[in-house]
Amino acid sequence: MILFGSVFNVLTIVVGTLIGRFLHGIPERMKETIMYGIGLAVVAIGLQMTFESTQIVIVIISIVIGAIIGEWVDLDQKINRLGQWIEGKLPARKEGPGIAQGFVTGTLIFCVGSMAIIGAIDSGLRNDHNVLVMKGILDGFTSIILSSTLGIGVAFSAVPVLLYQGSITFLSTFISRFVPDDLLQFFISEMTATGGLMIAAIGLNLIGLTKMRVANFIPGIGVVAILVTIVYAF
Repeated sequence: MILFGSVFNVLTIVVGTLIGRFLHGIPERMKETIMYGIGLAVVAIGLQMTFESTQIVIVIISIVIGAIIGEWVDLDQKINRLGQWIEGKLPARKEGPGIAQGFVTGTLIFCVGSMAIIGAIDSGLRNDHNVLVMKGILDGFTSIILSSTLGIGVAFSAVPVLLYQGSITFLSTFISRFVPDDLLQFFISEMTATGGLMIAAIGLNLIGLTKMRVANFIPGIGVVAILVTIVYAF
């Protein structure tokens, strides 16, 4: 089954989220401290990913142009509306973070990174799911921690994970045939670095230091692909 790795990844996120929901009853003071700890860890992960860049200018330009595009189409608001629509379809719940916050946070953390791309390509080309299985286990533990404070919205991030990794898996033959390996590696490093900054921004939001509309940075990933191709060509 060519999508085994992606499906496994999705299941670990959903199961991890459900397990994390059993931890939501912890005292508010402890939950606040846990949230700060998660925020700090997310910032550290994001910064570590950013250091993978070999052309930091590409990262900066991608973030800036991505932010302009995101603000222009108001992507953050659209995602929040989607979260509110999903929230309206669910049973009434206690006060806490909205569906959108968990959805956006989970989506960026689980989709951005080299393991998602490399693992999906391995699944498509060699039917080797080891990388995605390992990623799924890591994502499962991460979703337990995230959902204990951010709620059930984390589970819905499994949908874009399946679409993203599944698409790469199906397109892997095309990618390997027409995209040189060094160009692919160049893109992965710069995409990971750009996504790392977004993840660091999420961490700052979780701590409460900022209120950045992180989803509006997402178009920057597409900008990375364009800039990397231009730089590689010249």
